[in-house]
Amino acid sequence: MKRRKFFSVTGTFTGGALVLPEFLQILNAQVGESNAEQCLVFIQLNGGNDGLNTFIPYVDPLYYQLRPNIALGKDKVIGHHNGMAFHPALPGFAEIQQHGNLSIIQNVGYPEPDRSHFRSQEIWQTASSASQYLSEGWLGRFLDLQCRDHNPVAGVNLDLTDNLALRGLQPNSITVKDPRRFKTRNSDERRVQLSDNPQLDFVRKIANSIETGSAEIQAALARSTSREDYPQTGLGRKLEWISQLIKGGLGSQIFYTSLNGFDTHDNQLALHQRFLTELNDAVFSFYQDLRNADLLKSTSIVIFSEFGRRVADNGKGTDHGAAAPMFVIGGETKGKIIGSNPNLSDLDRGDLKYQIDFRSVYGSLIKNKFNFDPIEIGINNEPLPGLF
Repeated sequence: MKRRKFFSVTGTFTGGALVLPEFLQILNAQVGESNAEQCLVFIQLNGGNDGLNTFIPYVDPLYYQLRPNIALGKDKVIGHHNGMAFHPALPGFAEIQQHGNLSIIQNVGYPEPDRSHFRSQEIWQTASSASQYLSEGWLGRFLDLQCRDHNPVAGVNLDLTDNLALRGLQPNSITVKDPRRFKTRNSDERRVQLSDNPQLDFVRKIANSIETGSAEIQAALARSTSREDYPQTGLGRKLEWISQLIKGGLGSQIFYTSLNGFDTHDNQLALHQRFLTELNDAVFSFYQDLRNADLLKSTSIVIFSEFGRRVADNGKGTDHGAAAPMFVIGGETKGKIIGSNPNLSDLDRGDLKYQIDFRSVYGSLIKNKFNFDPIEIGINNEPLPGLF
């Protein structure tokens, strides 16, 4: 079995007791270390979030002309700033912005945008061009170079399935559905000697990552405390676990999770309100938790979607579009709005034109957070200035 195929099978652990074959029970191997004083938390909004109804150009008459069925009225939007305002379901975002801890990056996208969910997510997760296909994710490549040997919990994905963004050549990340149930069976503590078979040795390294990752996650949870005011939603629980792992000293540099439901072709007003409310309540609880624990300066929360929606509504919702805003919270961000307001009079086949390449944002994140040169992982875009 090839390394990547085996890793795709063994990389996801979605809860319950993970039972490994006896020959995979490896302990006491040396695991690489990484400098994790800073960490990034990514929240991916799956389905293509409607950026124009999230951070709204409420003073632009074209917004109401092009969206007669789904535009949010001037009397409903909140957190007004320079002709822009938040959806009423985002009071937490508005408050975080008032505190100077939220940067909003306008009109983020990439050349030759792809309106396929699968392909556009792949482009964002690998930081490839629209015509390029990569096997490793941009964060996986980053962790390959950051970690000495390998570190099974350098990246932690709280989700049902693996995320391509974290896939690298080494097992430096792990996917967990519920950290409280992520435990491997007891081992007989026998050391299995390395062989002269590199494929088998890689299997053994994966197995050791599973054992070590489980033990480190359980230890971090035991050292941490949990607040009681997180919303009991899917995203609320995942961000609560991430908070516990950060406070418990797991030392991960990357945390990743997602929220589904943003493919709003129909019944958008109700659906968007629902999912933005879940996002707002979970993120605001996470923000307050980190701030109270004095961890906000070292943690950056990055919220994005694979694309925005088309500018004109379709009668009941919106179809797949292109550029949209990104949000970065905490981590000593400058708390500014970067880029100009959406230009609704100059469109590309009905879509917003991108002004800021998402890879420039990625470059700024890893350069400023980890003093890492993004060129080393194939990101040649100039890092976005003004974010930190």
